[in-house]
Amino acid sequence: MELLAPMRLYTLSKRHFVLVFVVFFICFGLTVFIGIAGPSVIESTAVTATLNNLKMRPFKLNSKPLSTYNQQLWLTCMIQLDQPDESSFKTNVTMTVKIRGVEENGSSSFINKQVYNRTRMLNCAQKCSEIIVVHLGYLTYTQYEVIVGFEDLNKLIYPIKNVNFTWKTYNPSFSQVEIWFRFVFVVLTFMVTCLFAHSLRKFSMRDWGIEQKWMSILLPLLLLYNDPFFPLSFLVNSWFPGMLDDLFQSVFLCALLLFWLCVYHGIRVQGERKCLTFYFPKFFIVGLLWLACVTLGIWQTVNELHDPTYQFRVDTGNFQGMKIFFLVVATVYILYLLFLIVRACSELRNMPYVDLRLKFLTALTFVVLVISIVILYLRFGARVLQDNFVAELSTHYQNSAEFLSFYGLLNFYLYTLAFVYSPSKNALYESQLKDNPAFSMLNDSDDDVIYGSDYEEMPLQNGQAIRAKYKEESDSD
Repeated sequence: MELLAPMRLYTLSKRHFVLVFVVFFICFGLTVFIGIAGPSVIESTAVTATLNNLKMRPFKLNSKPLSTYNQQLWLTCMIQLDQPDESSFKTNVTMTVKIRGVEENGSSSFINKQVYNRTRMLNCAQKCSEIIVVHLGYLTYTQYEVIVGFEDLNKLIYPIKNVNFTWKTYNPSFSQVEIWFRFVFVVLTFMVTCLFAHSLRKFSMRDWGIEQKWMSILLPLLLLYNDPFFPLSFLVNSWFPGMLDDLFQSVFLCALLLFWLCVYHGIRVQGERKCLTFYFPKFFIVGLLWLACVTLGIWQTVNELHDPTYQFRVDTGNFQGMKIFFLVVATVYILYLLFLIVRACSELRNMPYVDLRLKFLTALTFVVLVISIVILYLRFGARVLQDNFVAELSTHYQNSAEFLSFYGLLNFYLYTLAFVYSPSKNALYESQLKDNPAFSMLNDSDDDVIYGSDYEEMPLQNGQAIRAKYKEESDSD
């Protein structure tokens, strides 16, 4: 049985546990309410081309003046048809796109100096689906001019009523809120990380529990997840800050997935945990998930740099294959995690202290997962596993609440774990006066363990057995 540094978790009463959860929900609820009162995430500007203007193709569209606080730019198109409500059809529409960037001094130049030809699927039921014409991941110019032409609109089976274009950017007010909240979370995470490391400084790393070791990894990764370099995206006109943010988020989320696997397995496997049999299968499964996410992100970003009209769904075969691969690996991960949880709870449910660690981690993690699923459903609806496998445009955000809820949820989850897994102020003093909690599991009860100078040289055993042995020796004398 491994020797563990004391955890604050062992000293908490039921009242304290309730208080921990209450504080967690209050902090999370506070971020949600601030988000609800905050600005909308997406700022839209509509441009309508009526039926009389359809002959004046291609359409010449000018965006409003932009700043770096707009972050990204989308141009979407929605075609309105004069069709019966019960009719539905799908057809391919070919479009040609030219993009011109306008400088502050009024000069302009075509981006990549070429015409982009793309075929989009037009899916019409009660109304036609929205088509993403252009997406710019970062803004180099203060204004953009897009020339869009359609080749197959006159071949549609129903007459066209209107062609509606919409410019979409991030709301500058939301960008400012995002900067401040990321800064606040960076400062809080730095403080929590320092306090957690300070609380463990008097204990050897060999005596840290597996949860404490993982928290020493997750807290610095949470600092990167909050991205202290995020303001660079407003100072530098480059794709690099955005790619760095995506990389930090994927690394932290996959580390969190790995943490759950290692804790639920490692809490049963005491002593030395071999790299090949213990860590390798977990790193392999989570590494595949991370590789799939990063590959799709890099794939989309690199292609958009050369072609702003590129969408990952255009390359249907590769995208569908990647999505199936991701879902299969995610299913394997979930089944493996459920297996480890069931095994740990069934084998360790009657062991003191370990049972407490299992119950608290499982309860808090379950709450976080339920809230995350609710947020995902509110954001994407029933299409969460369909075309939003990689989110192109967060148009389902009504305000800042969903953004802040995600960041607040993960931050407060790690802060809560850091609090309960850190040693209390008197932990070192108490550990010198009483037995380590890991050793108490070897005894029938904590009260039966005998401490004293008369038995210092004897191995720790059941207290009743020791008393019986010495009673026999005294009788024989």
